[in-house]
Amino acid sequence: MNTAAFAAGSARPDQRAALSVALWVFIGVASALFALFLAAYLMRMNGSDWAPLAPPWQLGLSTCLLIAASLLMQLSRRSARAAQSPASRRLLTLGGLASLGFLAAQLWAWQALAARQVTLAGNPAGSFFYLLTAMHGLHVLGGLVIYTLTWRHCWQAQQPDSDDWQIALCARYWHFLLAVWLLLYAALAWLTPELVQTICGTR
Repeated sequence: MNTAAFAAGSARPDQRAALSVALWVFIGVASALFALFLAAYLMRMNGSDWAPLAPPWQLGLSTCLLIAASLLMQLSRRSARAAQSPASRRLLTLGGLASLGFLAAQLWAWQALAARQVTLAGNPAGSFFYLLTAMHGLHVLGGLVIYTLTWRHCWQAQQPDSDDWQIALCARYWHFLLAVWLLLYAALAWLTPELVQTICGTR
């Protein structure tokens, strides 16, 4: 992705189209990566050493925060397209804060598991919990880098509403982050070896 053009907010229409395609490609690659890790998670659940792990309640909090972040990004985009720059800026800022809150809640969940003596080297369920949440957290952090460029440009530009395409890309990526997290949360919170065997017809 051409971050220089993105940060400057001066991309030509063809560059904007290229950035949009690049984001779709990245989302496709990242989706395939998460799908592979989820498949490994499901297969590993059949191991004899697998012990179900009760997810910490902080995951519910982080899920609500990411839902809020995704919604705020979308509302910011809508305000920008309606030439409501002050509202768009505020919503964009709140979306970023909600995303930081999501990461903080995830770290809090890690601390809760560590207090229960759940480590990387112990129960495979705990190992996968750390792996999957860390992978997703890294994607959120990467998104926040691009978000920061968008946020800075929107607050510095004379007509930030004319660059709603940047906010649109951020909103799209946050919708992707939310969709992936909802799948991960469902797998971590509700999937059991018995349920997987029933779904796969191996019982």
